[in-house]
Amino acid sequence: MARQELLRIDNLHAWYGESHVLHGVNMTVNEGEVVSILGRNGAGRTTTLRAIVGLTGARTGSIRIAGQEAIKLPPHKVARLGVGYCPEERGIFASLSAEENLLLPPAVAAGGMSVAEIYDMFPNLKERAASPGTRLSGGEQQMLAVARILRTGARLLLLDEISEGLAPVIVQKLGETIGTLKARGYTVVLVEQNFRFAAPLADRFYVMEHGKLVREFAQHELQDNMAMLQEYLGV
Repeated sequence: MARQELLRIDNLHAWYGESHVLHGVNMTVNEGEVVSILGRNGAGRTTTLRAIVGLTGARTGSIRIAGQEAIKLPPHKVARLGVGYCPEERGIFASLSAEENLLLPPAVAAGGMSVAEIYDMFPNLKERAASPGTRLSGGEQQMLAVARILRTGARLLLLDEISEGLAPVIVQKLGETIGTLKARGYTVVLVEQNFRFAAPLADRFYVMEHGKLVREFAQHELQDNMAMLQEYLGV
């Protein structure tokens, strides 16, 4: 059965001030898919996620989320279309406890995970519920950043470099979490420098260079594209 298209981007251009960063991005993400955007630093991968949620400067083109045009919407209205964004910098509030951080974002749609469900998925966070944000390890902060958007009811998750700088055991846990979320019907767009982390998780891959998506291939085509990935990414 064909999956329903949840995100469609057509001819997306985006700027930061005078800097033209995205040059006509076209991509689709179907409901329940994990899609990874690969590329070197500076290729425009993070800007693509930020443009989807309205956090760049000027944008032109089309971004349709569940059929609704979002190119002119401010970030809080994009969120209410069921989009959760986990930025590379995590955005944990140092003065709040882990649980206060978890409870801070408002619900954007029905069906968000309960705190109990989140603690079941991330037992470390339950143990550290009363700890200030600054006392959490890097891995615990990353778990909290992901957990925080699960409580909101978002079904399209935009995850930016969630494995960066973390111990292998934490990276493995995050990979298992993405697998669990996919099994529950969540849709994930993953920007990753860590190819070995992204490779087994994604249903499809896009390769980005100089603000454009230059290649697309499916999981079953991964081995056939390794030489190309070596060229573009140095993997």
